[in-house]
Amino acid sequence: MKTSIPITLAAMTLLLLGCSSTPVAVAPVGPNPAGGLTNNGGNGQLEVFSALKGRTEGNNPTWYQHSSYFIYDGEGNRLEWVDNSPGYYATAPRLITLPAGHYVVKAQAKDYFWVQVPVVIEPGRITKVHLDDAWQTPTGTPKTELVSVPAGYPVGWRAGALNGIPR
Repeated sequence: MKTSIPITLAAMTLLLLGCSSTPVAVAPVGPNPAGGLTNNGGNGQLEVFSALKGRTEGNNPTWYQHSSYFIYDGEGNRLEWVDNSPGYYATAPRLITLPAGHYVVKAQAKDYFWVQVPVVIEPGRITKVHLDDAWQTPTGTPKTELVSVPAGYPVGWRAGALNGIPR
């Protein structure tokens, strides 16, 4: 019996490491098809509502901020690490500007250690990725227009046509 405990612990550790090291991948997310345009030239914007992390300071109560994440180009090269908090006490995620194109966001999500989300950035549009399970989709939105994680909650709008390329 004593020898089975270390073996069981080792097996559980390997199982947990295996699950946490392989990110979940989902379909490409694009801007809201009904969203308006911003005046950003040939650039678009990205806002990632990553998993929430609790913060405390002295006797102050806990507040929550969105966790940091990575952005990769279409070839898999890491472009930047994003500190996803625009201010010390800010609770909204950081809005960043990127040239139009295809990217991959690697971030923590509710119920997942890492999620890889391909994103499409379109000129003058904002692409939002909702990994905190707090997004309320518009009533009557067809599920075919949304991208969801395996846990079932939607994380964004399915990427639409870009430069004439259909979905």
